[in-house]
Amino acid sequence: MFDIVNFPWFFSNFTAKLQSLIPMAETYHIPALLTPAIEGLDIRPDGIYVDATFGGGGHSRAIVEHLETRGHLYGFDQDEDAVNRAFSDERFTIVHSNFRYLSNFMRYYGVTEVDGILADLGVSFHHFDDAERGFSFRWNGILDMRMNRRATRSAAWILANYTEEQLTRIFRLYGDLKQAGRIARAVVKVRETTPVDTVEQLLATVRPLINPRQEKKEMAQVFQALRMEVNDETEALRRLLEQSLKVLRPGGRLVVITYHSIEDRMVKNFMKTGNIDGIAEKDFYGHSLSPMKLINAKPIVPDEREIEANPRSRSAKLRIARKI
Repeated sequence: MFDIVNFPWFFSNFTAKLQSLIPMAETYHIPALLTPAIEGLDIRPDGIYVDATFGGGGHSRAIVEHLETRGHLYGFDQDEDAVNRAFSDERFTIVHSNFRYLSNFMRYYGVTEVDGILADLGVSFHHFDDAERGFSFRWNGILDMRMNRRATRSAAWILANYTEEQLTRIFRLYGDLKQAGRIARAVVKVRETTPVDTVEQLLATVRPLINPRQEKKEMAQVFQALRMEVNDETEALRRLLEQSLKVLRPGGRLVVITYHSIEDRMVKNFMKTGNIDGIAEKDFYGHSLSPMKLINAKPIVPDEREIEANPRSRSAKLRIARKI
C-alpha cells in the first residue's frame, strides 16, 4: 500500500489509464485526482462503496476495477444525461438521485454499512459544453443551470424573482465578488423592462461592472454563484457529510474533492470535528471526540502535469478521512 500523503502522483500514466477505464466518457468529463482518490478509498475487493457524484463515470469505473464479484458500487447522479450514460456491470448500480438522499437509498437497497464514499463536487465538462444547459458564459442560451431538470428553480427564475438583497448574498457568498451589490442592483433594474433569462442578457447586464482585465474570471464567478444557488449545493453537501457518519462502517473512508473555498472549509471542518462548523467536542480530559480521523493533514492537489492535461482540475482539493 502506498503512503497516501507522500506518494508522488506521476500524471504521465493518467491519460492512458483513464482511456482504458472510461472509453465512453472522454468528452463528458475527465475525473480530477483519479489515482489519489482511488488510493484514498483503500478499496477492499469485497467491499461496498458509493460514488456520490457519478458524472462521466471515471471514478466509478476505476472503483469497479478493484472489486471482485462480492464487491459492489452504488453511483449517484441527479442528472438524467449522466444516468443514461452509465455503464453496465454486475458490480455496479446507478441511482438516479441527489446524494443528499444517500441514507434513504442505502436502506432501499438493503445496505446497512459501506466501506467508502467518494464525492467529486466538480461540474462535468458536459454541462459546461452544452449550450442548452446554460452553465457557461461561452454559449448563448437560456439560463437554466439545473443539474436535476425536474427541479423547478432555474438560474433565470432566480434572477427574475430574488430580491436585490438575496442576489447580493449569493454573488458575494458563492461568487466572492466584491461588486456583488452593484451586480444585484443592475439585474433588478434591467429586469424591470427586459427579462434577464439568457446568457447573452446576463453578460450585457454584468459586463459594465466587472474588471475588463479579469473578465473571464469574474464572469465565471457570477455563473458559479448562480449554479450553486440553483442546485442548493452547500446544503446538499452538508446532508451528505452528516449522513456519511450513519452509512460508513468503522474504518470506512470518506474521500471528497472540492473546488470552492466554502465546500472545502465544510469538508475540512467535518473531517476534523465531525461537524461542518468545526466545533470539536472534547471529553473531561480535553481529548477530541471527533468521529473521524484525517488521513491527509493537508489537501492533495493536482500536480503540474495533471493541470496541463486537464486545466479544469486546477482548483481541485482532495481530503480523506477514516471513520473511527
